[in-house]
Amino acid sequence: MCFFFNHTFTRGTIAGKPVPRRKSEAIRMNNFTLSDIAQHADTCPILIAGPTASGKSALAMEIAERFGGAILNADAFQIYSNWRVLTARPSNVDEDKAPHFLYGHIAPDAAYSVGHWLAEITPLLNASPRPIITGGTGLYFQALTKGLANIPSIPPEIRKAAQEEISKKGFEALLSGLDAATKSRIDCKNPMRVQRAWEVQKATGRSIAVWQASTPKPLLPVARCITLLCDVDKDWLNQRIQNRFHKMIEEGALDEAAANLPSWSADLPASRAIGARQLIAHLRGEMSLSKAIEEATIATRQYAKRQRTWFRSKMDHWSKCDPRRL
Repeated sequence: MCFFFNHTFTRGTIAGKPVPRRKSEAIRMNNFTLSDIAQHADTCPILIAGPTASGKSALAMEIAERFGGAILNADAFQIYSNWRVLTARPSNVDEDKAPHFLYGHIAPDAAYSVGHWLAEITPLLNASPRPIITGGTGLYFQALTKGLANIPSIPPEIRKAAQEEISKKGFEALLSGLDAATKSRIDCKNPMRVQRAWEVQKATGRSIAVWQASTPKPLLPVARCITLLCDVDKDWLNQRIQNRFHKMIEEGALDEAAANLPSWSADLPASRAIGARQLIAHLRGEMSLSKAIEEATIATRQYAKRQRTWFRSKMDHWSKCDPRRL
């Protein structure tokens, strides 16, 4: 049997007495320990979300080694075949220690949506060993645990039109064409989400907000899972992001960028990997390596900030944990 580690707290006082939170406001906090996993069936899925560099992958590996399980990727950057070091994909050593799926299996120029990911992960959910789903793409988890609207495939000409519009006017031009309901549902600072919303609206004549209103039942409701949200100190995370990018350079991220240079195009889906644009600019002589590292580090911190904001607003009911202290 799977169940939550649910702890209800108060939300203020009336006449000096605590006012219990409504059931929908229940928050699961840091009481979770790895030993708690043993209380669950060995097939109980484990979901691990959190901002980049927060320790998700290491936590997934520790759980897989101690309790068994296959690690399934839920990160939109780690699916691409051409960026292993730069996207912090699991190493060959880690992949030898535990089964890993949905990592580095998509070509750099291939379109890949939440729907593609959901279709690929579906047959893995009931496979043995237990699925340990980890990543930083909140929409993947939302689709998995809350359902995904059955939006038709986007015709290539619509996607091309979107890319041309971005090249001419920037992604803000796409954002201006979206309705208010859609803007309230997506991360308007994420170019990938804005482009997707624009393409859906152009291709179907219906906004994403309308499609989502008829979303089917989810494949994996949270009631059937152990759900963990890596919630770490912001200052610690920012320093780790800086240290990690320097380590990526040491481990071959620049060589990886050089291998991508001949076929580089900013319009390719894989080119949105954080740090890719800066390293390519350095290789082209457009900025120093130190400047490229600085800008990539800033971009990563900004991305982590957006992730933290999104997780707080959408996944506040997940068990919060600090992987360093489990």
